[in-house]
Amino acid sequence: MNQLDMKGRHGVVTGGATGLGYAIADRMLASGARVTLWDRDIGGMGTAAENLKKKHPNGHVACVSVDVAEHASVVNATKQTLAIAPVDALVNCAGITGPNTKVWDYPVDAWRQVMDVNLNGLFYCCRELSTHMRERNYGRIVNIASVAGKEGNPNASAYSTSKAAVIGLTKSLGKEMADTEVRVNCVTPAAVKTAIFDQMTPEHIQFMLSKIPLGRFGTPDEIASLVTWLCTEDCSFSTGAVFDLSGGRATY
Repeated sequence: MNQLDMKGRHGVVTGGATGLGYAIADRMLASGARVTLWDRDIGGMGTAAENLKKKHPNGHVACVSVDVAEHASVVNATKQTLAIAPVDALVNCAGITGPNTKVWDYPVDAWRQVMDVNLNGLFYCCRELSTHMRERNYGRIVNIASVAGKEGNPNASAYSTSKAAVIGLTKSLGKEMADTEVRVNCVTPAAVKTAIFDQMTPEHIQFMLSKIPLGRFGTPDEIASLVTWLCTEDCSFSTGAVFDLSGGRATY
């Protein structure tokens, strides 16, 4: 493992109880950061924090209950988190896939739910913490998008659309913050085998695998490595950028 320097920094990871969020929190702690997990799964978040503390006995891990799909909840979580310490890095990792079905059959309520979590929730988090970072003239925001946001996966229109919007939001916010020392970037993984696979059909999982030239799914640790680097001071000249993590799938 290469050593990344986040000593003295405080990172917030949404969806930190499981999957990519947990792996990113783990790598941040290994890099010297204090970490606050944001998740709506209070029990799962508590278990994650216990496991992280066992692995990093000298680390500092806090938990804040939040439903990112509710703006008021994000506002409250921001206040609780800033009472712990100023926030230097925000990783927006909370997300859902939605059902795998054709556009003409897509349930309207399910579409709204995907947008509320993947797009609106990410916007709320960026909105509240970018103000704080701008006032301090320092910060790193990393949004978890997807290669589906570049290409559009069949039978996953809501997910693909939400992730395309995340890319657009990242580029807009990166430009808006370019007069500060705040950097805003996103990553576009291909499929990574985590609990989110439980929300997908076997046919959709096989479709995604067939598109990856490396012939395998990514691992949470691989995603966490790049995301954590994007949260360091070393990431100083990239903003509004999209970093590929697709095993060769992405063509741009």
